[in-house]
Order: sequence, then C-alpha cells, then structure tokens
Amino acid sequence: MEVIIQRQYDRLAKSYDSHWRSYIANTLSFLKAWAAIAPCEAVLDIACGTGEFERLVLTDQPQQIMTGIDISERMLAVARQKCGHYPQVMFQVASVSSIPVTPHSYDVVVCASAFHYFEQPEQALQEMDRMLKRGGRVVILDWCRDFWVCRLCDWFLALTDSAYRKCYTLAELETFLAASDFRIVQSRRVRFGLIWGLMVATAAPEKADDQP
Repeated sequence: MEVIIQRQYDRLAKSYDSHWRSYIANTLSFLKAWAAIAPCEAVLDIACGTGEFERLVLTDQPQQIMTGIDISERMLAVARQKCGHYPQVMFQVASVSSIPVTPHSYDVVVCASAFHYFEQPEQALQEMDRMLKRGGRVVILDWCRDFWVCRLCDWFLALTDSAYRKCYTLAELETFLAASDFRIVQSRRVRFGLIWGLMVATAAPEKADDQP
C-alpha cells in the first residue's frame, strides 16, 4: 500500500503546490491558527508533503524546531528547498507506522490531510503518542465523512485510487483517539468553500504523566 502512495506522490511532487494551491493555503493556514504552536515547542509533522506547513510556521517563528516525515522523497526534496535556510528544520523519509526518531522528543505532532491514507489508524496514533514529550499534544486535520461531498469522494476514491484507504466521521476519529489512550482537548468540523468538509481534533495522551 505505502509503495503505491509513494509512487503516486513522487509523480505529483513538482506540480502538487500549484495544483492544490487554494486547498493547501486554506487548510494549512487554519491548522496553523488552530494548533497555536508556541515558538519554544518542537514540532513533528506527519506526512508533511512539500513542507508548506513548515514554511507557514517558520515565516512567523523562524527559530521553530521542526521535523517533517513523508514516504515520498520527491515531495521532501521540494520541502528541503523551501526550508533550506533553517538549519533546525529536518525532513526525513519515513512511514507513520514506524517513525525513526527519538521517542518523547516533540511537544506537538501534527498530521494534515493524510489520515485517510493510513492503513492502520490505531498503529499510527500509537506512533504519534510515542513521539510526544510529557504534556504534548496531537493535532489531526483530515477530510470528514460527515459532509456529503466527502462521502461521495470517499466512495469514488475507494473505487479508483488503490492508494486510498478511508475517510472517517468526526465521531470515528474521536473513537480512534480514545482507543489509543488520547483525551480529546477540542475538536470540530470545518468547511472550506463549497466542496471541502474537514474535521480537526487536538488530543493529549491520557498517560502523559508516565512519560519521561
């Protein structure tokens, strides 16, 4: 499954930002405001793509420590070009199912528009949990099946895109988080234009006090 996704996004890398310009600008600007990342916080971006979220954050907070992981090397090549002037920013080829960075190293783990590709959502959330420092939080932004257009997209992509997994409702996302021992801090549905209906959730590990 991941090999299919990797090849797909390697092909899209050069045109991705221009093709999805409006969607990227709207959703990632919203995510930046929602996450309210402090300049002193270390950030891990899961499925970071072309590094546009990093660019947005660094524009206002140029000292931010950030790591982006993605399975597409060509998407990461674009990200490295964008953020090459920031030595504290790192991009690495990696899967969400096995993140090769030091555990408990990040204050915030973000994941935007990628949860619908994860073959094992619970395992992905467990890996995100493993990355968090004590008192850290996960912020997930993704398509929301509560919106009828997203239900149509979900049906269509399931038939036509072999890399696609599933679009979830907000209640299903919250269930995944709870089953992975996260406490929901806040969550909501949000619409961007006439088509895109998304959901966002901030969650903290229930066992945060047990982490080193």
